[in-house]
Amino acid sequence: MGIYSSVSRQGAYEPFELQVARGQIQAHSVVTIAGYNSDVDTAWEMITPVGNLSYPAAALQMTVSSADADDTSAGTGARTVLITGLDANYAVISETVTMNGQTAVTTTNSFLRINAMLVTTAGTSLANEGIIYIGSGTVTSGVPATIYNVIAAGFNNSTSSQYTVPAGFTGYLAVARIGLAQDAGTTLITARTRFVGTNGIALTGPVIVTNNGISTIDFPYPIAIAEKTRIQGEAIGGAADNEAAGFFELVLIKNAD
Repeated sequence: MGIYSSVSRQGAYEPFELQVARGQIQAHSVVTIAGYNSDVDTAWEMITPVGNLSYPAAALQMTVSSADADDTSAGTGARTVLITGLDANYAVISETVTMNGQTAVTTTNSFLRINAMLVTTAGTSLANEGIIYIGSGTVTSGVPATIYNVIAAGFNNSTSSQYTVPAGFTGYLAVARIGLAQDAGTTLITARTRFVGTNGIALTGPVIVTNNGISTIDFPYPIAIAEKTRIQGEAIGGAADNEAAGFFELVLIKNAD
């Protein structure tokens, strides 16, 4: 055995979770979902930098653009972005888009859902300098009329607490975490995880997070989320102007053939 070889390759025991993370368990993978909303008010809204996102009724080509002109192919900000989502059949598809600042770039693929966006190359800033949007409709100063997902400025990866389980898989929700930073007054924030599937909507019980607090839920028996079902984190404040963050971790397992 070489000095850098893993002992687990020789049959020694290693925790199951680590084996999944290393890709050693066939048909299993880990999905991490993290979102942020800097302005949660007194109505339910998604935990994303832009509030509620939209979801197209059918797969379509989308546009990618930035609020900052420096996110372009030779700029100081984001240069290329990897888009990962689902097609009309809820199968996983992806493509890499070369940025053109506030000018919209149209995807080659038609997407039904956008699960993740990732800056893959950048200039001297080492990150996207503006919010990067994927959407449809008229683009004004880099912002499309309809928004499907975003990357917050400087984050390099999508910052929306939402995910749709691909066809042929089941997602098992293992961890949910909601955090709050109070901006104005004394208030509470309530969070919920919403599942939207082909057979309707089911809500988990809401979680109350105290001022400037974090609530973490570990599921010893993970919640099964069926294929084609969307999970999204939402929050509501007892008063206006709250910051909220949502984090979810799923184990994605391929269904039996």
